[in-house]
Amino acid sequence: MMSRVLIFSFLLLATCSIAFASDPSPLQDFCVADSKSPVLVNGVVCKDAKLVQAEDFLFRGLHLMGNTSNDVGSNVTAVAVAELPGLNTFGISMARIDFAPMGINPPHTHPRATEILTVIEGRILVGFVTSNLENRLITKVLEKGDVFVFPKGLIHFQKNLGHEYAIAIAGLSSQNPGVITIAKAVFGSNPHIAGDILAKAFQVDMNVVYQIQSKF
Repeated sequence: MMSRVLIFSFLLLATCSIAFASDPSPLQDFCVADSKSPVLVNGVVCKDAKLVQAEDFLFRGLHLMGNTSNDVGSNVTAVAVAELPGLNTFGISMARIDFAPMGINPPHTHPRATEILTVIEGRILVGFVTSNLENRLITKVLEKGDVFVFPKGLIHFQKNLGHEYAIAIAGLSSQNPGVITIAKAVFGSNPHIAGDILAKAFQVDMNVVYQIQSKF
């Protein structure tokens, strides 16, 4: 009898863990984000429904090309809860990614979201790396109209293989997916991670570490 109770308790705990492993689900028609609220919650406080307007569910400008004149040659136009308050509690967001010729969206992760990417224009190399210990690189060249998915939390990247501008649209399974750009996080942290730690981690001379840190 006791073993059955333990098994049931374990199954209940596992089910609850799965249920809470995503953005909060709405318990009403909508919960438009109130960015001015002083209340701190895991997410964003709801705006008074009586004050909600059509503009709360609208984002304009995704047809506009982003500025790719930077060191990596890409630009991400995010449409998450900060840009579109009506997304609050819906567990989705999106982004437009513009690539200059041969530009990259450098290795990064989304700690709270799976990403699905569709190529609108161009020819794009994509890839992600599986977790330790295998660290297998899974990569593919995408053509216009191709769709590729990046698992939640895994390091991934995109590169424009063409000599023309490229465009991709990404959907993400969180209203606030977050992004951690690996190089910037490791070498551009504030304050810097100690040089001896990075030198040992990357198996390079400390001067190399300092040289890279100076770029961020």
